[in-house]
Amino acid sequence: MPVDASPAGLKPAARTGSSGAGAISALPLPVIWDAPGNVGALMSTRQGGCSLGAFDSLNLGDHVGDDPAAVAANRERWGALMLPARPLWLRQVHGAVVVEAADALRQGREPEADGCWTSQPDVACVVQVADCLPVLFAASNGRAVGVAHAGWRGLAAGVVERTAEAVARAAGCEPSSLACWLGPCIGPRQFEVGADVVRAFGADERFFTPRPRPDGQPRWLADLAGLARQRLQTLGLHRVAGGHWCTVENPSDFFSFRRDGVTGRLAAAVWLRG
Repeated sequence: MPVDASPAGLKPAARTGSSGAGAISALPLPVIWDAPGNVGALMSTRQGGCSLGAFDSLNLGDHVGDDPAAVAANRERWGALMLPARPLWLRQVHGAVVVEAADALRQGREPEADGCWTSQPDVACVVQVADCLPVLFAASNGRAVGVAHAGWRGLAAGVVERTAEAVARAAGCEPSSLACWLGPCIGPRQFEVGADVVRAFGADERFFTPRPRPDGQPRWLADLAGLARQRLQTLGLHRVAGGHWCTVENPSDFFSFRRDGVTGRLAAAVWLRG
């Protein structure tokens, strides 16, 4: 049965220029998927924070040039929605390395990786995005969860498969037993790519629409979420929800690097409730 993993009763928050944590709540996107009841999940929007300018307002990225005090306050607000779970933040590099979150937290480090998983309660697996696709995983037996940061490079390198396999292994089940949720990403009307991306996946007309530039230079519009669904289906994973929001086309709700260049970061998290 689908589960809405967003905090209950959360109301839109007023914008503020204060850098203090205050009493204002971050406003998340509802995560509705077929996960067991002991799984918590959270997807931020850009609303309900205290960053200003290009980072208005709930920027969760500490590497994009925003005021560090504002980012810290934003992370505190967002993190309050998943308490008592502790988030693991990754140093993402558009690769396919997947790490165990609880171990990294114990070591007090932010590992260089693009996916993480846990079988421990109250440990939140987190990725940041601003056009790339966040992919949440939960085992149907409630024993493990994970998340992948899937830009086109990481997706082509296998980060989704590796994360799914790590979660399934930790839960003692097959990948086909996992539930999955796809968050907001750059949509198929906006993701213009070159021949390098087409070569990385194969020229499948279901996911690449030819759209040459006026000067004749070859370009395609790519369906990032569709490519991810295809890879999940190859694993036998069919309980896949979400993936219908375009970051570029919704500037009031989502940060987008392709649209704005200098911008903030959204974040997606999944955890086991203790």
